[in-house]
Amino acid sequence: MDWQTTSEDTVPSALVTEADVRLLRARPPATGAWRDGDPIGNRRFAGFGAFRTESGAELPGIRLAYESWGELNSARDNAVLVLHALTGDSHLRGEAGAGHPTAGWWEEITGPGAPLDTDRWFVIAPNMLGGCQGSTGPASVAPDGYEWASRFPYLTIRDQVAAQVRLADALGIDVWAAVIGGSMGGMHALEWAICHPSRVERLGVLSSPPVTTADQIALNTVQTETIRMDPRFQGGEYYDLADGDGPHRGLALARRMALLNYRSPIELNQRFQRSWQSGVSPLGHGGRFAVESYLDFHGNKFTRRFDANSYITLVEAMNSHDVGRDRGGVEEALRGITATTLVLGIDSDRLFPVDGQHRIARSVPNTLDGTEAVVLTSDFGHDGFLIETGAVGAHLRRLMAS
Repeated sequence: MDWQTTSEDTVPSALVTEADVRLLRARPPATGAWRDGDPIGNRRFAGFGAFRTESGAELPGIRLAYESWGELNSARDNAVLVLHALTGDSHLRGEAGAGHPTAGWWEEITGPGAPLDTDRWFVIAPNMLGGCQGSTGPASVAPDGYEWASRFPYLTIRDQVAAQVRLADALGIDVWAAVIGGSMGGMHALEWAICHPSRVERLGVLSSPPVTTADQIALNTVQTETIRMDPRFQGGEYYDLADGDGPHRGLALARRMALLNYRSPIELNQRFQRSWQSGVSPLGHGGRFAVESYLDFHGNKFTRRFDANSYITLVEAMNSHDVGRDRGGVEEALRGITATTLVLGIDSDRLFPVDGQHRIARSVPNTLDGTEAVVLTSDFGHDGFLIETGAVGAHLRRLMAS
C-alpha cells in the first residue's frame, strides 16, 4: 500500500492514534533514519576512532548512540547492558516524542521497582552499529560529506559486539552485572559471554538461537530482496530523493513479511478471523480483510522510523550468527560461557523455535534451570518476549537475584 491510498478504510482505527493516522497520510521520507540535526531526545553519543570489521573493511570512525537509566555506583559493578532486536533501538524506556518515534519497548521491565530495577541497577541500551537511530550506519554521513549508503561495509554480529566493547571501555565498565538481549540482541548477548566471559556475570538470552539456520537465512533473503527490487531503492543511493520517492514500498513489504514470523497463527486467526476492514466486501468489491489492513499499517508506519539500507545491513548481520564459527562448533563455544545464564523461549515462536533455546541451555555450564530452557506459553509468537512482560519480568528478577 502506497501513501497515496492510505484512508479510513485501510487504517485499522482500533489499533492506532490520531497522530498515527496523520503520520500515514503524509508522504514517507526517503529514509526513516535519525539524522544529525534531528531532535536528540534522551540519546547520548560515544565516538571512537577507526574500526576494522571481520571482513577487513575499515570505517575511519564510528559512533554509538545509547540511553541509560539509574546511576553507576562507585564500584562500577551495577551496570546492566540491554541489547535490542533487529528493528529496536536504544529507547528502552520513555514516551514517544521529539527524537523518539516510538515509546520505550521494555517500559514494564525497566525502571524503579521493575525487574531491571533502576534504583539498584545502571541500565544501558545502545543502538547497534549499522542501525539507524543515532549509531553509525548506512544513513550516516561519511568523511566525504555523503551518506555511506551502498558503501557501508558488511557487518557481523561479532563486529557489532566489538563496537559495544568500545562503549563499555569508554564508560569504565570492566564487568557487566548482566548482559541481556532478545532476538538479535540475544545473539549479541551470547557473543559477549563467549568472547568476554570474564566481563559478564549474568546472561539473559531471550528468544534467540545459537546459530541462524538455513531456513531463517532463506526467510531473511526474501525480505532483503524485496527492498533491493524496489525501483526507488536505486542500488542503495536514495537519500537525496524527495518524500514519497524513496524505497518505502520495498521496505514496507519486508516489514510485513517479517511480522508474519514475529506473530503466531493462533494470534492472527483469533484476533482477525475473516473479518473485513470496512463495510466494503473484499470478495470482488475492492474491500480488504482486517488482517491485510493490519499488515499494511505496520509496514507503512515502519518506513517512517527505519532505513532500507540499514535493514539490509542488520538482516545480513543476523545471517552471520553462528557462535560455533571458528570455535570448534556450537556446543564447544557455549561451554566456554561462565555467566549465570537464563535461557528463555516462547512455545509459539516460529522465527526462532524453542529447539534453539534448548540447545543453548544444554551446553551452557551454569544455567538457572538445568539443561532445559524456560519455555513460556503464549499466543503472541516471537514477539512474546516483548509482550509477556509479567512472565518475562519474573524470570529476569530470578536472574538478577542470582
